[in-house]
Amino acid sequence: MEGNELLQMGEPVGASVQGQAQLHHHILVVDDDSDIRLLYTNALISPGYDVDTAEDGATGWEALQANHYNLLITEHSLPGLTGVELIRKLRAANMVLPVVMAANRLPPDELARSPSLQLAALLSKPFYISQLLETVRTILRSAAGVNERLDLLPNWGKGYSTVGSRQNAP
Repeated sequence: MEGNELLQMGEPVGASVQGQAQLHHHILVVDDDSDIRLLYTNALISPGYDVDTAEDGATGWEALQANHYNLLITEHSLPGLTGVELIRKLRAANMVLPVVMAANRLPPDELARSPSLQLAALLSKPFYISQLLETVRTILRSAAGVNERLDLLPNWGKGYSTVGSRQNAP
């Protein structure tokens, strides 16, 4: 696990974010390396996140369809369905979910050709766990802020279907 040494170094897991996570943030981690999945899970559980994992893109897609998540963290180089392909499926299904690509080999050409992928962050492995935790905290805080602002709009989502036609119109 030579390439992942930095992932285990730095601050103790959860040291800077202990108590700052909201209990109901549900995160999906998709990575084919079982050690990385375990490392991310342990790091993310420590500050209070709920974490599910998947070992490949197809299993990740099944999890995304079956559960509600607040964040997806995915590797790009996955067997079968790559991280970029997984994100394409997510966006094609109109799932609004922030995505962090944490990868050994980032696909810059694919990302440049596909701005619709709308990644929240890119993390190039190896990185410090404190970087992962700060990235997750920042993204989830930002997403919560957007939701709070939408809640302030009068009648937002009330009386309108998802296609914008008025329900229960007089």
